[in-house]
Amino acid sequence: MDISAAAYVQKVEGLVREVATSQAGAVREAAALLCASLRDGGVIQAFGSGHSEAIAMEIAGRAGGLVPTNRMSPRDLVLYGGEPPSVLGPELERDPSIAHRIYDLAPVRPQDAFVLVSSSGVNGSVVELASIVKQRGHALVALTSVRHSTEMRSRHPSGLKLLDLADVVLDNGAPYGDAVMPLPEGGTFGAVSTITSALLAQMTVAEVVRELLEAGEVPPIYRSVNVVGGDEHNRELEDRYAGRIRRGA
Repeated sequence: MDISAAAYVQKVEGLVREVATSQAGAVREAAALLCASLRDGGVIQAFGSGHSEAIAMEIAGRAGGLVPTNRMSPRDLVLYGGEPPSVLGPELERDPSIAHRIYDLAPVRPQDAFVLVSSSGVNGSVVELASIVKQRGHALVALTSVRHSTEMRSRHPSGLKLLDLADVVLDNGAPYGDAVMPLPEGGTFGAVSTITSALLAQMTVAEVVRELLEAGEVPPIYRSVNVVGGDEHNRELEDRYAGRIRRGA
């Protein structure tokens, strides 16, 4: 049993190649939905809780990414909803009721599209938010692990999972339990979902940029604030979406 950094990298490299190939078509479908929203004056609303929040951050408000993006989070209950910080906790993402508050607190418009991220895809908050998104007529891209989600029972009263509600599903290829390296006495370590989910997020951005460029449009892309002129470039683009995108904590 090879337990080493090199062995983990080998596992990850294989999974990255597999995801990049198997999800290419779904990535193009997701990008087409997002482009349609952007052309209609929409914003891409990204949501993830727990470690999936890192992927929402990969989508919204980062250098090299699309400007018309907004990150939604359970933290919004405190930042914008007046709740005390004590409301935040590891069990919160299982509570379906918070999805309504999170949606209502966000600067959402009808033409916005959503990318909801959850590797398990079964927790109450993300499934309820997906239900709201579809009830309100938004396009919905789910970024999840099909294998993990399939092996789990939904924690939502409806019995539905995130992948059941999405217009397009991007499968991050993570195994049940996320980790890929076996331990001698049983169990696994070495999670992969963050790596492959970030890959899918960036692949989707790349396809959005390709589609816009091929149509003769200028993609609204962030520059790093740590390069000369980055702040000025970003402010000019952000001004087009005043009140639509948050760049807070």
